[in-house]
Amino acid sequence: MATAHRASLRLALAVLVAALVAASVVAVLVGPTSISIWHVLAIALDPWGTGLAADIPASERVIVWSLRMPRAALCALVGAALGAGGAASQGLFRNPLADPGLVGVSAGATLGAAACIVVAGPLLATTGPWLRALALPIGAFLAGAATTVLVVRLGGQAGRAATATVLLAGIAVNAFAGAVVGVLSHVASDAELRSFTFWTLGGMTSATWTKVALTAPFVGASLALLLGRARELDVYALGELDARVTGVDVVSLRRAVIVALALGVGAAVAAAGLVGFVGLVIPHVVRLWIGPRHAGLVPASAVAGAALLVASDAVARTALAPAELPVGLITAAIGAPFFLHLLRRQVRSP
Repeated sequence: MATAHRASLRLALAVLVAALVAASVVAVLVGPTSISIWHVLAIALDPWGTGLAADIPASERVIVWSLRMPRAALCALVGAALGAGGAASQGLFRNPLADPGLVGVSAGATLGAAACIVVAGPLLATTGPWLRALALPIGAFLAGAATTVLVVRLGGQAGRAATATVLLAGIAVNAFAGAVVGVLSHVASDAELRSFTFWTLGGMTSATWTKVALTAPFVGASLALLLGRARELDVYALGELDARVTGVDVVSLRRAVIVALALGVGAAVAAAGLVGFVGLVIPHVVRLWIGPRHAGLVPASAVAGAALLVASDAVARTALAPAELPVGLITAAIGAPFFLHLLRRQVRSP
């Protein structure tokens, strides 16, 4: 049985990795400017144009290396963080309808972004362009992390509060952050409100290699934390009491998972804005395919989330070309009907 499960997991991961590679290749190829796959390969191997890509026009090198490739890489990182975070959230709350935003990280990041745009925007207007470009993602990440710490402290008094208490604390903090965001939206100028609205819809238009480099360590640390706790999450699925009896430190597990969510999902939201439903839909689909064991579910959900977001962004860029849709609209269009399907199954189940 174990051998068959491992073989099924390897097959699933191979299929998902192939899907991610295919989606990435398509994402780099498609766009207003048509570029052959051979030129793309040459540019990827020789971005400075000193060897294989010496005869390729400089404009194509800029499009592929500076625009499309970092965008695909950032999509993969964000999708991986959301997919793995969704799998961990559903394991932590023992609910297939759970979402990483339940611990407050998304609401906190949204509040941080709103504060950067509305409050700090005028102050940053006279600073250098690099500081203005980094202020929003850094502010969103720090606010998301701070909100998550607050949820842990509120929901973990005395260190032994049930997971349900953490969930209730997350709901309360989400509501408060939403209220503050509403106030900031009310006092924002038209330009600030438009900028914030586009951010909340999710998008990759500002993707650069710098942003990829800033996001990757946090996503990597998040995945490593979740994989390190995979076996404990499997035991935890039996219930907190049973997990304690078998030797699992439930409080430590809960905090480790929430820290991982703060790192990965916080970095993803800071880099791309709010991209909905990836953390909800992807883990559920993968679980139906390979089973509930988190040692396979977490990495498979990460790869599947990356493939979905890369493909969704390619659709967002080309569906109404030359106009561009926010990628969050594409994932919502895919995820909302699936969420309703899950809800119907939950209601019908005894």
